[in-house]
Amino acid sequence: MATLLRIDPDTLPRTLALDPPVTDAEFEALCRENSAHIRLERTKEGIVRMNPPTGGFTGSGNQEIARQLGNWWVAHGRGRVFDSNTAFHLPDGSILSPDASYVSPERLKTLPKGGLRGFPRVCPDFVIELVSESDPLKALKEKMNDWLANGARLAWLVDPYQRQVLAFRPDREPEVFAGDRVAGEGSVEGLVLDLARVWRCFED
Repeated sequence: MATLLRIDPDTLPRTLALDPPVTDAEFEALCRENSAHIRLERTKEGIVRMNPPTGGFTGSGNQEIARQLGNWWVAHGRGRVFDSNTAFHLPDGSILSPDASYVSPERLKTLPKGGLRGFPRVCPDFVIELVSESDPLKALKEKMNDWLANGARLAWLVDPYQRQVLAFRPDREPEVFAGDRVAGEGSVEGLVLDLARVWRCFED
């Protein structure tokens, strides 16, 4: 891009198709330029997807999920957890940001020295996405499958409006959890997400 684009989330659509598509360096610069008021993602097709700031319910729910994931990580201290501001450069060329994520030490070792300074070129082992009122559920389910296609081993879609979690795993149909807790497995064995606390974040 000859001129760096300043995006106004109040007047532009939720996606942008730029011609020619932005390069990796241009996309990182675009994210830095607009970091104060919008979060950007790039699909594998090169479409720039805009995510405006969240409302109070979603922001509170995100914080609670990140807190619980962080507490689990403190208990064992392996790998790294990341918040919703982290974008990952994935093998299919997309650059996506989950609401919370975990990368195992084995995958961290694949990064070169300094590989965490920019958008890490690694797919998290585990991701969580939280449904907000403005999110089309179909698009979120497609995003969960994109995480799996790029190497995620487990992905949770937390839906506070249906009070349920859809668990996505490679080569399996999504599993629905409708209780007050959902337990991790594999690289996040021992993680138990207290959904009752998350649901309370969406109450007036």
